[in-house]
Amino acid sequence: MTMSASRADSRDTDGVPGGVDWPGLPEPLRARLADAAATALSGMEAADVPHVLRRIAGFTPAKRAKLGGPALLAELAGSSAFRAAVMAWWDEHRPGELVADEAADPLTNAAAAVLIGDPHAADAVAATARRVEVGEVKAERDTLLSKVDKLTAEMERLRGELTEARAQVREAGQQREAEFLHLRRRLSEQGATLRGALDARTAAEEQMAALRAETQSRIAAAAAECERERGRAEAERRRADRAAAEVAAARQAAREARQADETRLALLVDTLGGAVAGLRRELALGGGPRPADLVAGAQASGSGTRVDTVPGLDALLAVPTLHLVVDGYNVSKTGYPELTLADQRSRLITQLGALAARTRVEITVVFDGAGVMAAPPRGARGVRVLFSEPGVLADDVIRSIVAAEPHGRPVAVVTADRAVVNSIRAYGAYAVPSAVLVTRLGRP
Repeated sequence: MTMSASRADSRDTDGVPGGVDWPGLPEPLRARLADAAATALSGMEAADVPHVLRRIAGFTPAKRAKLGGPALLAELAGSSAFRAAVMAWWDEHRPGELVADEAADPLTNAAAAVLIGDPHAADAVAATARRVEVGEVKAERDTLLSKVDKLTAEMERLRGELTEARAQVREAGQQREAEFLHLRRRLSEQGATLRGALDARTAAEEQMAALRAETQSRIAAAAAECERERGRAEAERRRADRAAAEVAAARQAAREARQADETRLALLVDTLGGAVAGLRRELALGGGPRPADLVAGAQASGSGTRVDTVPGLDALLAVPTLHLVVDGYNVSKTGYPELTLADQRSRLITQLGALAARTRVEITVVFDGAGVMAAPPRGARGVRVLFSEPGVLADDVIRSIVAAEPHGRPVAVVTADRAVVNSIRAYGAYAVPSAVLVTRLGRP
């Protein structure tokens, strides 16, 4: 397909085809457009090549796109005929490689939309810009992670230096202890000399002066020792104060433990109440225990089993006093992995709040706290939101919650983590796959 030279040099009246801001195009899209124009330029007739591009027409396509990129982009932006010629070359020689449809990658889709003047070209360009921005954010994240690794290595080096310094301090302390013992021995020897001098009262005046000096030295040493004793007494007093504070803290912990036991007892009473009510309903039907119910060495299916269907989950949610524990990120990444972690948390908590309002079930959702960069979201009504402390996994928090529940209360844990499932079954808890809860939350 060819075009006349006058048509090749024509310009758009507005200069901005399809409402696209050519100067503001993302760099990857500019490079893609320049590469498409450079490739198509090789197959054009000499008369169809715009005048400003003839000086680079003899280059290879790669060199042409690299050195003549600005000129190619300027001609694409200003000449609708040149854009049409480029698209015509691609349609004729490489059909299907440069098309604007949903099957193409976003960069190719945006380039084709810009070249054909698609009314939605601005949307395609915006989508490409967002992909570029996401790539830059990921690169920045990788850079920050690299810095964290370097800082961690530096911290380990400083820890080694601190250990070495502590060893030196211990060695210096040992040296001071040895010097102290040496001084004590010298003091003992000097005391013996002083006693000898006292026995020789008839010695010369010089010896008496020496004895007086030794006596004054002993007095000073005794005063220093008294000061040290006073310091030790003060330290003992401070330790006694700390011990009193620890006793008060222990009493407070005992009160809190008693409150926790009372809470567990209340839950157990509620559970027993539900069990008694169920037993009464059973007796109201006129049925006592059947012979098969009294067979030894067998048990009925129930707690500790796996609930793999949505109807099974609905039946479980109807159990009185049920406590539903949700592995937060395990469920959110199963249901909507395309969202950010913050959006995943917000969406899951909102859906769990709606489920709690419909079923009146106690719901607790646990997230790993290490990845929370912003303020944690507030829980919806009827949903308890927990974050694991630094260094603690959400899986361990879930195990602790299940272990803290009184024996006999029905507990269900929603997770796809096999290790968590195996551990909670030992406590008689139900295991619900994450996909089953996601499906249930998606229903009205």
